[in-house]
Amino acid sequence: MKIIIKILVVAAALWAATQLVDGITVSAATTTEQIATLVAVAFVFGIVNAVLKPIILTLGCAFYILTLGLFALVVNAGLLLLTSWIAAQLHLSFHVEGFWAAFWGAIIVGVISWLLDLVLGD
Repeated sequence: MKIIIKILVVAAALWAATQLVDGITVSAATTTEQIATLVAVAFVFGIVNAVLKPIILTLGCAFYILTLGLFALVVNAGLLLLTSWIAAQLHLSFHVEGFWAAFWGAIIVGVISWLLDLVLGD
């Protein structure tokens, strides 16, 4: 049940990012298709984070220390761009246009996910 709630939280955060950042779009025709796309992209984003983030943390440990953790913003932007590419390969209508859109989108997704996790709890 926790996994389903986490996917829905990330889907809500991705929706907020599409509303707040110009370069992040969901081009589905109906509201139902948009919701389904956001849930599918949230699932893909979760898998990308679960698989790649620990590897990147381990390999890039020095960058995290040297930048006092700010390198995490670049990594999260890259993971969001990768998620956009995978979504395109899966024919999902989710697109992130460039690094800066991914950068701001990753910040929004991270903050909103954190806030919703605080409200919803474990």
